[in-house]
This record gives sequence, C-alpha cells and structure tokens, in this order.
Amino acid sequence: MSPLADLPELPRRLAAADPGWSETTDVLVVGSGIAGLTAALHLREQGLHVTVVTKVNIDDGSTRWAQGGIAAVLDPLDTPAAHANDTEIAGVGLCDPAAVRVLVEEGPARVRELIRLGAAFDRNADGSLMLTREGGHRADRIVHAGGDATGAEVQRALHEAVRRDPWIRLVEHALVLDLLRSADGRACGITLHVLGEGSEDGVGAILARAVVLATGGMGQIYSSTTNPSVSTGDGVALALRAGAVVTDLEFVQFHPTSFVTADLSSVQRPLISEALRGEGAHLVDEAGKRFMVGQHELAELAPRDVVAKGIHRVLRATGADHVFLDARHLGRDFLEHRFPTIVASTRAAGVDPATELIPVAPAAHYASGGVRTDLAGRTSIPGLYACGEVACTGVHGANRLASNSLLEGLVFARRIADDIARDLPEQADPVTAPGDPGWVAGPAVRAELQRAMTRGAGVLRSADSLGATAKELSRLAEQRATPHNAAWESTNLLTVATVLVAAARTRRETRGCHWREDHPVAEDEWRGHLLHTLDHKTRLTQTFEEMA
Repeated sequence: MSPLADLPELPRRLAAADPGWSETTDVLVVGSGIAGLTAALHLREQGLHVTVVTKVNIDDGSTRWAQGGIAAVLDPLDTPAAHANDTEIAGVGLCDPAAVRVLVEEGPARVRELIRLGAAFDRNADGSLMLTREGGHRADRIVHAGGDATGAEVQRALHEAVRRDPWIRLVEHALVLDLLRSADGRACGITLHVLGEGSEDGVGAILARAVVLATGGMGQIYSSTTNPSVSTGDGVALALRAGAVVTDLEFVQFHPTSFVTADLSSVQRPLISEALRGEGAHLVDEAGKRFMVGQHELAELAPRDVVAKGIHRVLRATGADHVFLDARHLGRDFLEHRFPTIVASTRAAGVDPATELIPVAPAAHYASGGVRTDLAGRTSIPGLYACGEVACTGVHGANRLASNSLLEGLVFARRIADDIARDLPEQADPVTAPGDPGWVAGPAVRAELQRAMTRGAGVLRSADSLGATAKELSRLAEQRATPHNAAWESTNLLTVATVLVAAARTRRETRGCHWREDHPVAEDEWRGHLLHTLDHKTRLTQTFEEMA
C-alpha cells in the first residue's frame, strides 16, 4: 500500500472571513522567540521597518522554557571541527555539512552579540564563561544562565531590546492564517486573526516586502510534550498550504527526561534538563540499576534518541510509566545553585531531588524537520524565509544535538536579515486564488489527534501503527467546523500530523529519532530526505532526495 494511502486531503487555505483591516511594513516576522526577535533586531540594523506578530504574548513561546543553554565553541581548547563532528554524529548521516559548518563557525560570534545585547550568562569566579556539557557533546561548550534558566534570560534580553526600538511594531494575540502571494508568486504578506482588532471577528492582513516564519515547533501533536500549548505547527502548515516544500518531519526528538507528575491533565510536561545528567545525575530503573551503562560509550550522555530508546526498553520490559533520575549524590547546595528552576518545579510537585529520585519519561520535544530552507534561510517560495524550529536548515539531520537549537536560531536569523537587506523588492499587491473557500477541522480534533499520534506515531512506530494512525487522521478530517482560533489550530495540527505520518510510513528504517520496530536498523538506501508539498488538488505529494 502507498504510504500516502488513507491519508486525508488537506486544505489549501483556512476558512476565514475576508480581511477587515490591513497595514503595511517592510518585513513581517511571525514569531517572538529567539529566532524571530533576533531576526527583527538584525533587520532593524539594516534600516528596515519590522512588524513582529506573535500568537499570545511576546514571552509565551518555547524559548523561555529552554533550560540547558546554547552550544558554541567558546573554549580555546575546543574547535568548530569538533562541534561539527558531534553534530553530524547525532544527526546519523542526514546533516548538511555546509549548514553545520555555518552553524559552528558563525555561532560563537552570534553568542557574543547576544552577550553585548545584555544576556547575562553564568560565569566563573575569574569572569570567564561557565561552560558545561550535554548529551552527544565531547567537550564542555554549553553556555547557560541562571543555572537552568537560559531561555528565560535570552528571552528577557531580546524582549527588552525589541521594546526599546520604536520601529519594531509588536502585534500580540495574533494567530497567522495564510500566506499572501503576488501575481508572480512572491510572498507579500499574511492574513491573521488578532483578538479585538479590526472587524468583528478580528481577521486582517499585513502586507510586507518579505515574510520571515519563526513560529516554533509542533509538539502539541502529542499527548505529552515539553512544548507550550501554542506549539501547534502553524508555520509549517501555513507554508505547506502556500505550496512550500517541507522535509524531515518524521524526525521528532523526544526529550528523554520530562518530569512525570501525579497530575497528567496538562499536555505540557516540565523539562528536566539534560544538563543535570551533564553534571553527573544518573538514570536508574525501579531497582536502582543504571541501565544506560553498556548501551553507549557516553551512557546517560548519549544522544537523545539513544537515551529515549533506552528508557522505552525499560518501560516496555517493566510495564512502568517512568524511570528515575538520581541526582541525590550531587548535594542540596549544588542542586539549588545550579538548577534552581528544576528544584523549584519538582519540589512544587512533592519531589525533592536532593533526597528523592525524580520520576521521568520521554516527551515530544523538538522537530528536526520543517520548512526547507537554504543557507540564507530562503524557502522554495520567493520572499518567504524561515528560521528556528519551524525551519529545516539541514543542521540537525535525523536527531538534533543538545543545545544546538538556540544557536541555530541566532545564526540563521542573522543570515536571513543580511539576505533580505541585499535584495528587497518593492511591495507587491496580493492575488487571491479564486474558487477555494477553504475549511477547518473541529476543535475536538485536537485531543483525539494527540492520542492517535502518541499511540501510533510517537517514539515507537511500525507499519501497522502508522496505518491505523493514517485512518484515524482521515476520520478526524471529516469533522468540520466554523472558523475560530481553536478550529484553526486543530487544522494546523492535522496538517503537520498528516505529513509526519506520511514520512514515517515511507521511511522503512530506524534512524535518529525515527524508530521503526519493524525496520530496526538504518539502511543506506534511506540516507536522504523526504520532501513534501501540497498539490493544487489538495493531495500530499512526496519525493525522496538522496544525500549527495
């Protein structure tokens, strides 16, 4: 059976009212995390007027939840080549070497720019940056802030810089709907819904000479994730509807250690940073045995896919829903100083890591795939750029190396700003495709989709489980609704889940964070990328591109 069989048709546009208001800017940035705000600030350096659109408030995205830090070569004894080697090992043969070189060679300068902007990273007594190690790294190259509050500090510094600039307009509580394109196919703005703005239902348009997607990930397609509730794949879905190429969506990284609390009503789970294992915490089973020893040379500090799989093997063998992280030997003073965020969150749930084992289990964490870009952040649609988790730059391959994500946002946001400034056309008028009213899925689809994806397309996958998931997605696509925020989000989740299942069914191997139980080893014939687009008949198309 074709891997695209049983999958639902997808909308080429979201059903929505015609825009009741509009405004114009030079460059529109969608998203307010590290990638979006960094892009906005660099674009302002080029003298351009920028509008930043964000879904809730400026600080409500994934960046502020990042605990571990930013990976960059800042130690004189470390080298970009060593960082590149660790990145490519984690990516299991699918990293783009040119993109990795850009990341590791330009990364240190971007981190120093962030420091000059006001980000206060932790330092040693002599004033040097305090560096630590995380899974997959063979050197101490992770800068961090507030012990385990790196994301919050980065977000604070960027937020304050944006607020200081009167030529950056911030539009909060705005859900992007669809891309606007000119007669020659170039991106020239977006439609969006802003609460309390414009017409009665808030739908409007922002016209721009270029559009930058920095909308984050899609972790909310699963029942448990470290992502906030706003991570519904909006940018990938928008780009796909517009005709852009998306790739590598089957490679969703599950963080090995999310905190398993007694209250599982929330989809978002607290993250227990990998940096805790980097400082010496151990994973143990119910009997207190360190089960990662002997599975990989780095034991608990193996790449995340290896650790997540090791945990799942224990869970399958024991029937438990969690294993444990043992940090007791690190001592109360060290834990409270180095990991204040983790200590506060676990104690609030009744677990003291200084005296008790921390219950943990894998949860969806990071999408290595997304909207395909080149080294300048350009997508397959002229004038449309992407950076951060929404993009697939080629850096991460089949599995992201720890703490490379914030670095990727910094590096490629700068490259996008430079490229836009070199060749920015005049504003074009949008052209609306006739005869397509669009549709949206019902809001109840979200919870049902999360359960279906967790059962059949989560850490463990097989032809049977993915086939069952495909049929379930087709059933859910039949549940239509009138346009509103919850329905638009459900439709975006349905869109990205459909592409993920199509790719996972096609890739008959286990590689990185894609684990097929019925194809348990990596195969050379699958060393390449699955590219997806949406044709004019709203059917998903798929091609395989071998690695050079």
